[in-house]
Amino acid sequence: MWSDRSNSLKNQVIIDLFSNFISNLPPIGGGAMPRSSKRTRSGAPASGGEVLPGATALDDHHHHKRSRNSSSRRHSKSEDTSFSVKKCLTWFKEYTTVSEPDVLGPEGMEKFCEDLNVDPENVVMLVIAYKMGAKQMGFFTQDEWLKGLTELQCDSVHKLQNKLEYLRNLLNDPYVFKAIYRYSYDFARDKDQRSLDTGTARALLGVLLPRWALRPALGEFLARERRYRVVNRDQWCNILEFSRAVDAHLASYDADGAWPVMLDEFVDWLRAERAQAPPS
Repeated sequence: MWSDRSNSLKNQVIIDLFSNFISNLPPIGGGAMPRSSKRTRSGAPASGGEVLPGATALDDHHHHKRSRNSSSRRHSKSEDTSFSVKKCLTWFKEYTTVSEPDVLGPEGMEKFCEDLNVDPENVVMLVIAYKMGAKQMGFFTQDEWLKGLTELQCDSVHKLQNKLEYLRNLLNDPYVFKAIYRYSYDFARDKDQRSLDTGTARALLGVLLPRWALRPALGEFLARERRYRVVNRDQWCNILEFSRAVDAHLASYDADGAWPVMLDEFVDWLRAERAQAPPS
């Protein structure tokens, strides 16, 4: 997740960012135990207390040790499940600089990924960015950080690591996937442009919809048809719906449907290409 130096570099980064995404598409006080009476070496109570059958001083020692360990585990569990905004902000500051204390930038992002033991191109980083509502690839603001990690109740690396599988499984939900698909449009586009350039769009489609049979053909169409230099938001959203509604043979395509002109022209182009192709 890095800032854009060129369209070519950005597209390659996007491919890397989502490369691991595809294979799994569609789916976070009682008091202390009372101490027993002291025992003599013979096992008898020092103060006349009743001796438990078979009890020895060693048994009594282990009993208290287990009680202390149990209490310690309960205390540790309580600390692990509580969330601290202060602790979360302290964690955030580990990745910022003196010049930009409220922004986690590319260098901080690299360290963040290293601490999580997650590759920057792992799809779970996209899900984390989505949860934070991050607006720019390679950057988290302090507000975005707090928003996402408060929702996840994570104020440490360890807690977020324990949430990674949950975050990956969110992509199995088609509604969540649709939301992330739409989110990726703004996340990946140049912020000085209103639309997504076709090169970036093709790169995103290659990783978000790799099993869609018509995806390579659409990518070729967008590369050839120079009049389509950008993909607008409506076109982007409709590509996902088109991929779900139209089969590879175009038999389910409805010419009277409310598809964007770009997709209607894609169908005409693909049919012409297939008609000219020699029979296999």
